[in-house]
Amino acid sequence: MTALALKLLLAHMLGDFLLQPDGWVAQKRHKKYRSPLLYLHIFVHAAAMLLLLNFDLNFWIGIVVILVTHYLIDLLKLTLETNANRGKLFVLDQLAHLLVIMGVVYSYYPFQIQWTGFFVSAIVLFLICLVFLGPVSAIIMRLLMNRWELPEDSEEDSLPQAGKYIGMLERFLVFGFIVLQQWQAIGWLIAAKSILRFSDLSRAKDRKLTEYVLIGTLLSFLMAIITGMLYLYINQKI
Repeated sequence: MTALALKLLLAHMLGDFLLQPDGWVAQKRHKKYRSPLLYLHIFVHAAAMLLLLNFDLNFWIGIVVILVTHYLIDLLKLTLETNANRGKLFVLDQLAHLLVIMGVVYSYYPFQIQWTGFFVSAIVLFLICLVFLGPVSAIIMRLLMNRWELPEDSEEDSLPQAGKYIGMLERFLVFGFIVLQQWQAIGWLIAAKSILRFSDLSRAKDRKLTEYVLIGTLLSFLMAIITGMLYLYINQKI
């Protein structure tokens, strides 16, 4: 079962990403079902699956199902796609393909997903830490940093909510390094962020901005470090 699932997943990734140039995508968006590259794209998927399955025709029904549904899913995506919903449709498109692959694998090798295993204490604790370091910490950081205002900063000067997502990502990284016991990597992360912000701070020549960035960074890292240490401690007691 695992071998079949991995081979079909690899074939999908090869066909949808590695072996699909941007020019193919652009033409498919323009011509939709009239694009010959859409059918060449399906052929590439078929070739990838046959090669990875070593031309084992025992799976021919599953291959046909994947190819037909892949064509229909792609065609529906091309029909509904606009600049506004392109990202959402990409996620739904990939999710639909993966569900089809899971269904095909299940038809050959019936399996059961033990949902209870996802709710053991260790996993719940890990999810709590991720949620805290994500949206919860973002709100806490905003409340703590709102006491200082930088009137020279404009929302038009940066990407929408960029600071929020940068902070969440850095806390996730610090937490991951602590869980993996890679403390030295945290130092590299601090150094990398310092280098990236150095040009902004040197151009600004503003002590307030420097202090603001330093306080925010230290608070963010402190929350991640404390959360990581608590996770390790509680996980040992579970």
